[in-house]
Amino acid sequence: MLVVGGCRVDDLTAEFGTPVLVVDEGALRRRAREYLHQFRSRRPGSDVAFASKAFPCTAIQRLMAEEGLHLDVAGGGEIVTALAAGADPARLVLHGNAKTDEELELAVRSGVGLVVVDNFDDVDRLERIVPRGHTQACLVRVIPGVDATTHASVATGHAGSKFGLMPDDARDAISRIERSGVLRCDGLHTHVGSQLLNVEQLAAAVAPLAALGTFDVYDLGGGLGVRYTYDEHPPTLADYAEAMVSAADALLPTGSRIIVEPGRSMVATSACTLYRVTTVKRGELTHVAVDGGMGDNLEVSLYGQRFEATVADRVGGGARVNLVGRHCESGDQLIDGVSLRDPTVGDVIAVPVTGAYCYTMSNQYNGARRIPVVFADGGTARLVVRRDTWDDLLARDVP
Repeated sequence: MLVVGGCRVDDLTAEFGTPVLVVDEGALRRRAREYLHQFRSRRPGSDVAFASKAFPCTAIQRLMAEEGLHLDVAGGGEIVTALAAGADPARLVLHGNAKTDEELELAVRSGVGLVVVDNFDDVDRLERIVPRGHTQACLVRVIPGVDATTHASVATGHAGSKFGLMPDDARDAISRIERSGVLRCDGLHTHVGSQLLNVEQLAAAVAPLAALGTFDVYDLGGGLGVRYTYDEHPPTLADYAEAMVSAADALLPTGSRIIVEPGRSMVATSACTLYRVTTVKRGELTHVAVDGGMGDNLEVSLYGQRFEATVADRVGGGARVNLVGRHCESGDQLIDGVSLRDPTVGDVIAVPVTGAYCYTMSNQYNGARRIPVVFADGGTARLVVRRDTWDDLLARDVP
């Protein structure tokens, strides 16, 4: 029987039902500590900011804050959950290409440490919102002009990206911030994309920042890819840290602080989703249907992301089948051509590496109830996000 965080999978599903997203809490804490160690051992003073959008759960944000990480928050909602998690607002980095007045007012009022200026309208809003006598620290987001090898929907560093400013416009934004009287440009930010398996492409973003001048802070974003399938072999965290710090040491001012913002590579491999088989339909293709799908894992439909799976008590091997979800869409295919050993109705199916963006994009399509999140550690499991109730489906209705 498969075990997660010291807990048997059959015990977890008996207690919490299915589908359920299970996080190995100990593994996640070790990953956070490893990130800090790999960067700070190479460049003292480096900071790691967890990209909350990858898993914007209050319990996850609290864990990251406890481990000494900053939090990258993408919008007002993630500010609210980060504050509820007990995070120090001064250790938050606010992102967004279309920040509203309400979000910036919340950020300034809450004392968010760094606001990433993505466009000139951000400067206009901040000049209007930040009270006189107060100074808001900012980073200017720069498009590095790196064409990343990844899915087009998660590439962000190329010319024409909706995020950030080209270098000449970034210079103008820096000048405007310096003249504002209420804003301070502490440095620069960049991001190449997500699920990158080439550290050279990630490190290539450093040179365009260095060309813009000397600053106290250089936020190099995240983007390191993870191993979703047996065929993928991403760089190690040590490889990534070595590439980024080497580029920083060669090109950035001595004593400047670098920040990295891991999301996917921080949380993806620490979690798995457990389902129960509801139907096995044999014919031209064998379809094994489970009690979840695109309501709890939209990565497949959006990005064509490939996953692996196994029957929890018959790990590995078996004939190839199509693992499908319960939603009324032909595109609700969790994994095409995955090997499962003699799947039958009632079996528990484990899909690993679901810690990134699955919770983020969970939804109530077809009236599905959003699934719970469970932390497992040392043989003990605890609920940190409950399953939706039927009443939750009606909670926002106005009579």
